[in-house]
Amino acid sequence: MSRISETRTSDVLVIGGGIIGLVTAWRAAQRGLRVAVADPEPGGGAAQVAAGMLAAVTELHYGEQTLLGLNLESARRYPAFVAELEEASGASVGYRACGTLAVALDADDRAHLRELHALQRRSGLESEWLTGRECRRLEPMLAPGVRGGLRVDGDHQVDPRRLAAALVTACERAGVVFHRGWAERLLVVRDRARGALLTDGDDVTADQVVLAGGSLSGRLGGVPAEVLPPVRPVKGQVLRLTVPRPYAPFLSRTVRAVVRGSHVYLVPRENGELVVGATSEELGWDTTVTAGGVYELLRDAHELVPGLTELPLTETRAGLRPASPDNAPLLGPTALPGLHLATGHHRNGVLLTPVTGDVLAAVLVTGELPDVARPFTPRRFSPVPQEQPA
Repeated sequence: MSRISETRTSDVLVIGGGIIGLVTAWRAAQRGLRVAVADPEPGGGAAQVAAGMLAAVTELHYGEQTLLGLNLESARRYPAFVAELEEASGASVGYRACGTLAVALDADDRAHLRELHALQRRSGLESEWLTGRECRRLEPMLAPGVRGGLRVDGDHQVDPRRLAAALVTACERAGVVFHRGWAERLLVVRDRARGALLTDGDDVTADQVVLAGGSLSGRLGGVPAEVLPPVRPVKGQVLRLTVPRPYAPFLSRTVRAVVRGSHVYLVPRENGELVVGATSEELGWDTTVTAGGVYELLRDAHELVPGLTELPLTETRAGLRPASPDNAPLLGPTALPGLHLATGHHRNGVLLTPVTGDVLAAVLVTGELPDVARPFTPRRFSPVPQEQPA
């Protein structure tokens, strides 16, 4: 039996309604484009699990100095972005300019943190080394064994769930059309991306397509192999606890630590929620919350803040980060005309939301990738043409 499809046309079709797809759609609509988003649950995805750390400085890793520039630029744009989004949506996104404290609990972890501090200083970043006593003066709930730490006043936080909800509302108010189905196959007409076939049988045609499907981006049917994004899922388990009223003296800022070589973070929300995360597991598409993952997070968090284990455990979740081969995002045009990528953000999706929206909107309107995003073109992973012998 033949399937009856309905064709709907837009200037831009965004495949994926997570925070990256939503910010792309909102910014494009603000530029006057007719925009559609295909996603069964807009506002879902990795944002529902992410802690929302805006950690350009404390997330610095060796070999990622190029990505650092993009992270810093997006962090710089965050206050204005939040103000504009909250006005457009009428909702708070839980942005807190509270700073971050990264600490170590033993000599090896202290040495690792010292190396990170040196890398930060070489990279021109602002961070201050503190003794263990100075760390505990800032955060009295820290364990007595804290050996030292880094105070980074420029690394802040936002609530990704509230951010996603605000983006959905802002998109709706800007005229973005939502199709509550997943894109099954890219439509390619005369060697150009022209929309997508949805799982409900509808064809959504568009002059340009943005693939922003997070870890699912590499699974879209109909995408030529040479432009299919090399994105893989990286599992992360996260816990949420509740701090009884009054919220204030538990933690005043985000606290990160290296505990016996493992990374753990605690993100305190203004509403009393405390997010503890996150594991990093290469387990394909598995999103099972495991006893081992919960145990490791609670064990490390308890060593950092002993009083934490008295708090109610209100939620355990696991999600998938979209990771590229170099852990940096894929932004902008592909080798297939009409197809753009906004994926592969790995652990920086929330941080990179403002700059990603601006970059993709500029590409969709002008056809040009802004300078800030040129190192992150999807073409960096394209096969290099081989010279033919004479």
